[in-house]
Amino acid sequence: QIHLIESGGGMVQAGESLRLTCAISGRPSTLVTMGWFRQAPGKEREVVAWINFDSPYSSGGARGYGDSVKGRFTISRENAENTIDLEMSSLKPEDTAVYYCYSDTQNGRDWGQGTQVTVSS
Repeated sequence: QIHLIESGGGMVQAGESLRLTCAISGRPSTLVTMGWFRQAPGKEREVVAWINFDSPYSSGGARGYGDSVKGRFTISRENAENTIDLEMSSLKPEDTAVYYCYSDTQNGRDWGQGTQVTVSS
């Protein structure tokens, strides 16, 4: 069984930056994709960013972003350590949410516990 461990959440002011990290502990089967969703109070969970692990190079692999974060958030990966980072810049109060990391392998999808990001105006 694998576990996803998230770190880096916190409270910042609008316009500031934060970095979230998600690391896999355990022995995952072949990774297909990792990414982030978020959920704000009273709202549905929405996709933030994802990245594929189909390239042997950490700089490779297709990636995508939710419309609300395009141009402000950047997702990256470290193959050797099975980790991903989410660099969040120009944060807005509407980015306030619990951010959940996930991983897709041949065995299905696993989720992290979530990390709170709060952006004050």
